[in-house]
Amino acid sequence: MNRFIAINPDACIGCGTCRAACSEGHREAGLQAEPRLSLVMTRDVSAAVTCHHCEGAPCLQVCPVNAIEKEDGAVHVSEQRCIGCKLCAIVCPFGAIHPSGTSIAGVAGVKVSTPTYPASLDPLLRWEIGVYTRAVKCDLCSYDEAGPHCVPACPTDALVYVEPRDVVEAGKGKRLAAAAGNDAMQPEIAAIRRTR
Repeated sequence: MNRFIAINPDACIGCGTCRAACSEGHREAGLQAEPRLSLVMTRDVSAAVTCHHCEGAPCLQVCPVNAIEKEDGAVHVSEQRCIGCKLCAIVCPFGAIHPSGTSIAGVAGVKVSTPTYPASLDPLLRWEIGVYTRAVKCDLCSYDEAGPHCVPACPTDALVYVEPRDVVEAGKGKRLAAAAGNDAMQPEIAAIRRTR
């Protein structure tokens, strides 16, 4: 059973506070300051997009250097082992992985102009001289015992941290609600409720 962050697009206002909290938390931990979630905005809806920490994890299966591992119900990328091949970003069914790196102009003591690209150019197609990209995806802020920084930062509570026990409880509730409509199941439902 995996852990993940659930998003309610009806509550999301597209403010980007989640991205700022994610970026700041990772920067303070000495990791890339690139936000681990993205924000999708259309005319009708806005929603954060984050890793689902899939059971089958196609990103884990395709990584040629085993830089992606599943541990304690979450999928993690080792930035030190990642070679920047972008295969994980290509196979992610949710578009939750993207490449990122520090440009030469951002390295202390080096002042070299780097090419600029139109904002519409997909990160998978970008290439900058001297930039070593790494896969970036949600790690559920595993470096912090308090959990993901984006969830408490959301002003509208559009993000919810879901743990395996939450999924199990929600499933039980749905099964009980479905069985409640069946008269033949009433004695069994009463017995289950008494044991709670």
